[in-house]
Amino acid sequence: MRLSVVDTELCVGCQCCMFACARRSGLGGIASSAITVRSMGGMEKGFKVIVCRACDDPPCARACPTGALTPKPGGGVRLNASKCIGCGRCAQACVLGAVQWDDDVNKPSICIQCGYCVSFCPHGVLAMEDK
Repeated sequence: MRLSVVDTELCVGCQCCMFACARRSGLGGIASSAITVRSMGGMEKGFKVIVCRACDDPPCARACPTGALTPKPGGGVRLNASKCIGCGRCAQACVLGAVQWDDDVNKPSICIQCGYCVSFCPHGVLAMEDK
C-alpha cells in the first residue's frame, strides 16, 4: 500500500494532513510533517499536495552518503536519524520535492507510508492504494 493523492481539486489547504502527520510522531505544529500542502495561488488556483510516492528505487536513498536512508520492501525508505548528518542531499535528490526538512533538528522528515494523514483529510484528497 502506498499513500497517494486522489484528487488535488478537492484540497482546500486546511493542512489537517500535515498536523496529523506531525502529531503521529508526538509533536505539535507542522515543522516535522512529512507531507506538505502548498498554495498554487490561493483558493482560486488551488493547492498542491506533496507526498512521498514510495519509489521502488528511491533517489533519496541513493544520494545519502551515510546510509541513513534505506529502501523498504515495496517502496519508500526508512530513516535512521542517528546516521543522518543533515547534508540535505536526500531532499535535493527527490524529483517530487517530497523529502520535507525539519529545520529544528536539521534532518529530513520522511513519510513512512502509514496512512495516518488519510483519516484526517476532510475532503478525501489522500488515500492508501495498492501499488
